[in-house]
Amino acid sequence: MSYIVALTGGIGSGKSTIANMFAKLGVKIVDSDAIARQILVANREVLMEIYKYFGKKIFIKDWIVNRPLLRKKIFNSLEDRLWVNNLLHPIICRDSHAQLASSQSLWCLWVVPLLIENNLQHYANRILLTDVDLKLQIKRTAKRDCITYYAVNKIIRAQATSLSRISVADDIIDNNGSLDMLNRRVIALNQNYLHFSKNS
Repeated sequence: MSYIVALTGGIGSGKSTIANMFAKLGVKIVDSDAIARQILVANREVLMEIYKYFGKKIFIKDWIVNRPLLRKKIFNSLEDRLWVNNLLHPIICRDSHAQLASSQSLWCLWVVPLLIENNLQHYANRILLTDVDLKLQIKRTAKRDCITYYAVNKIIRAQATSLSRISVADDIIDNNGSLDMLNRRVIALNQNYLHFSKNS
């Protein structure tokens, strides 16, 4: 099994950008969000449970989940958020672990937005946190997802705090600078992780 580095961070902190940079260096990526999206597209049992809980209004058509509406419901209701998490989390974990276990790479980047919230840190050899100033985090997310600052704040409040993430992180990327600075940091971290994986 590969040496596992878990990448985590709040919404809009640059996880996807960082993962793409590592991928360009040849690093194997296991992305929990991508797995979740695939489940919402292809897992008919999950879709049926979602239908039973939320009703047909949660679908655009033909079993296609209205993801913006689902996200709105999740972050407006703790009960709905816990229900969806309890439904998806075990399947996401199972599929993530299967991909990690089958990897032949020296090390894998496991992208896990809810690492702290779901107490998954013990599955990784090392934890990499991407951290960003709150104002920039809100601005980036609102622009990317075409949602209001108020909606972004709701999502941030539902996630683990920056301090709780920092407390478990082995490495931290300060993602307030340029893409060039970020890329240089990723290249340096890749060298470190290659070294760690060879000596683990």
